[in-house]
Amino acid sequence: MIRPVLVFLMIAPGLAGCGAINPYATAPAAREAKAPADAGPRVAICYNMLRSSLDQVRAAAQADCAPNTTATPVETDWYLQTCPLLLPARATFVCAPQK
Repeated sequence: MIRPVLVFLMIAPGLAGCGAINPYATAPAAREAKAPADAGPRVAICYNMLRSSLDQVRAAAQADCAPNTTATPVETDWYLQTCPLLLPARATFVCAPQK
């Protein structure tokens, strides 16, 4: 018979790892055909709305943009096609040239 303490010790590391998930880059959402052309390339970030601040998400997007550009948010979706269940939101940004 497995003791409850041993079960807890086996599960605890997995649960502790859930809090260590940070926003990361993924494939951006496709631009709609009717929408005007973007001012630059698109980047996207998977994140958890409850654990990640908007500043963290914007900083991750800015890190993926080229120098002398600004990450400008264009859309957010929750389709779970490109982001995992623990990071269900995908924010898409345009790397617009700085003015």
